[in-house]
Amino acid sequence: MHRLHRRILFVFLLAMLGGCGRAATPAQPASPAGATTLTVFAAASLSDAFKQIGSNFERANPDVRITFNFAGSQQLAAQLGQGAPADVFASANDAQMNTVITAQRVDRTAARVFAQNRLVVVSSPSSRVAITRLQDLATPGVKIVLAAKAVPVGQYALDFLEKAIHDPAYGSDYKANVLNNVVSYEENVRSVLNKVALGEADAGIVYTSDVVANSNAVVQRLDIPTELNVLASYPIAPISDSPRAAVAQAFIDYLFANDSQLILTRYGFRVP
Repeated sequence: MHRLHRRILFVFLLAMLGGCGRAATPAQPASPAGATTLTVFAAASLSDAFKQIGSNFERANPDVRITFNFAGSQQLAAQLGQGAPADVFASANDAQMNTVITAQRVDRTAARVFAQNRLVVVSSPSSRVAITRLQDLATPGVKIVLAAKAVPVGQYALDFLEKAIHDPAYGSDYKANVLNNVVSYEENVRSVLNKVALGEADAGIVYTSDVVANSNAVVQRLDIPTELNVLASYPIAPISDSPRAAVAQAFIDYLFANDSQLILTRYGFRVP
């Protein structure tokens, strides 16, 4: 019996030590049982602001978890057109929202503009070409990256260049000369910013919000005057066939609350 007692004591001590070992590793917070997962498709330029707003929404609604899919609006619209499951779509322009409306995934009357944005030129400090004014983008040999035309910011950039050719300060060949310097067209605005920040291009055109949100990105900023700039509108809408319509609408309504509007402003967006 004495030997049996010692064996029981030994097993007990092992269990205690094992328990202490497990206690030293903090447990990962688990999602509440039965939590509702809301899937939000959103333009890449919304990444930083939406992550913070989404986190605030989850704190206010502990039974909801938000999954974001950030990409170029044209990519998201194509996925939704092919039937990808989602609950909310936030686009960087009306055109891609209309694409989803045409695909009958969104009710036309449900789309609302919740934010606006403007264009800005970014340049690399490591560039061998000094870019101190917009005319420098047309200098031969400057390496420029733009978003593809199908991407909202890509079309907005073309709109800016089209306006510039009617201004004598730029000349009628300005757009053609700038486009001749384009070395790549990217699938979303963040790729444009990253290539410039990494020195893979001399300059690019992004949103003001991208520069504000990515303060760690080493780029120089060159503003585009109001008369040549474009005011980008961001519509949002619930997906018509979402099984979580009430939660989707609650998230959209939350975007229009004062706290969310302040976050959008802090990240460089304008609120309508």
